[in-house]
Amino acid sequence: MAKSGRSAPWSRNFRRPSGVLAFGAGVNDDAQLIDEALAGHTASFGRLVSKYQDRLYNTIVHVVNCKDDAYDVVQDAFVQAFINLESFQRHAAFYTWLYRIAFNVAITRRRRKKPVLSVDHARDATGEEPVSIGLDPVDHLDQKERAVQVHAALATLTEEYRSVLVLREMDGCPYETIAEMLDLPVGTVRSRLHRARLQLKDQLKGVMQEDAK
Repeated sequence: MAKSGRSAPWSRNFRRPSGVLAFGAGVNDDAQLIDEALAGHTASFGRLVSKYQDRLYNTIVHVVNCKDDAYDVVQDAFVQAFINLESFQRHAAFYTWLYRIAFNVAITRRRRKKPVLSVDHARDATGEEPVSIGLDPVDHLDQKERAVQVHAALATLTEEYRSVLVLREMDGCPYETIAEMLDLPVGTVRSRLHRARLQLKDQLKGVMQEDAK
């Protein structure tokens, strides 16, 4: 398999994500695409890019809290996945392995930058798309404004809490999948998710109080 990094032929498939989830073919098709990519058919890896880039972007953007950074993280993750495809052991789904790569890239980038936690930054960084996190403490805000406040509140959480919350509540991943993605015991995932929800509720209470003034 050619290992040419960003100049790989499949890279033309990579585009700035639209913000709409696109799951494409089933997981069973991934094995065939991977086999074809390993045999030198780079277009098959391009199909994996097309299949998963929007889903990965929509998750990572809430981890890094910046659309441009999320785009770079996702692109870097696909490059690393392409280069290291032979090391994929197939114990888990390809997307699980891909997300783990992207998450590590995202964490490395975040640690190099000082976080900005303002609501205005959250609006500019992640947009105003409505999100659902299973909470209902700010019903009096309109849906878009509530989404902005949630993004800002998410940005205040530590990486370990934010990641499990996003994967569970926004990406809809089962506990077992999150455990595989983050290399954690399922019990740790459950406890972090519980604490993350409590912390987020505390942050959103501040939003309610401020809005009531």
